[in-house]
Order: sequence, then C-alpha cells, then structure tokens
Amino acid sequence: MVMGQMRSGFAVIGDTQHLPGYSLLLTDDMAVDHPTDLSWAQRRAFFFDLSLLGEAVLNAGRERGVHRVNYEVLGNSWNHLHGHVHARYESEPADTIGGPVWRYPKEVRNAPEHRYDESRHGEFRAAITAALQRLMTEAYAELDS
Repeated sequence: MVMGQMRSGFAVIGDTQHLPGYSLLLTDDMAVDHPTDLSWAQRRAFFFDLSLLGEAVLNAGRERGVHRVNYEVLGNSWNHLHGHVHARYESEPADTIGGPVWRYPKEVRNAPEHRYDESRHGEFRAAITAALQRLMTEAYAELDS
C-alpha cells in the first residue's frame, strides 16, 4: 500500500476508497503520537509532506472528478502520528459535500465494496504515486538548494 517514502514517513493509499484517492502519511517512528512529539524541523517536514501528498492526490485526480482535498490529523483512535488526505468530489451528495468526510456514516465509509482493490483502484494509485514522486523531486530539490 506504500506509494512512497517521504522525508517524514510513508505515503500510503487508504484501506478504504469510499472517496477514491484517500491516502495517509504515516510517520516512520512508532513512538511519535502527536505533532508536539516532533522537533520543530520534523513538524515542518511532516506537514509539508502531508501537503505534497494532498497536491499529488489533487493533481492525479482532477480528470477523475476530484475538485479539492481535505487534510486531517486526528489521533483519537490510533496512537501513532498520521495525516489523512481525503479526495473530495463535486458529485458528492449536498448534505455531505460541505463538511468533513465523517458526515458519511461509518458503515458507508467502511463498506466492503469500498475496500482498496488493485483492479479498481490501482490505476489511480499509480497516478498518485507518479505525481507524488514528481512533486518530491521538485520540492526537495528546492528545499535543499
């Protein structure tokens, strides 16, 4: 499920693809529970990497109907720092499009038919991965100059 190793962790495609393109950034240190567990430089890297992942989802998803992405760092159910990138679609129902993805009932978000499946989601995952690799190359080169 890994799409790339970033400076602050790993970009992965989500286990569920209720809104196709759902991705996460997982820190590579299991002892890190919250952004404040990181140094300031590590925090900058984590949130910058999360923004790169979101940009990759948006860039790869535009022709698939993605019109924006939502970012979240919650930490309520898994004590390991991670960030969510949710692809959002103009085709979403009016009662959910203007709010967080959590407005969708859990049984809808995690329904078996939305489980990641390579035959259904692999092409989009590959496009996100390619976009992410391009962005990392460009962004990291600028940061290092």
